[in-house]
Amino acid sequence: MMVLKHILALLVFSILFVFCMPYFHQGAEWLIFAHDWISDQLKQLFTVGQSGNVARQLIALLAIPVLAGLVPAILFWIIRRQWLPVFMSIVWIVWLLQIGVLAMVVSSTAAA
Repeated sequence: MMVLKHILALLVFSILFVFCMPYFHQGAEWLIFAHDWISDQLKQLFTVGQSGNVARQLIALLAIPVLAGLVPAILFWIIRRQWLPVFMSIVWIVWLLQIGVLAMVVSSTAAA
């Protein structure tokens, strides 16, 4: 019975994704823009060498998911005076989405 629920949920989310693809595309573009903006801002702080590039890319990669998790966590704390129990789940989901989008951008620019 549980497998049937998962299959049904997968089907519903797939249909939802197909109908809402322009909005998801816009969200993916926003993630790329935010990552590039943070990375460009950090160029002023880090050297041009290999270690500076690694540090800059690492911070840019982690900043968006942590900020995306902190916004609902702070709102939840203001309302309930408790830490948001799913904070790390939000961070992981946004991080995985960001990695997927960045991987698609890198693979499409490498193929061109």
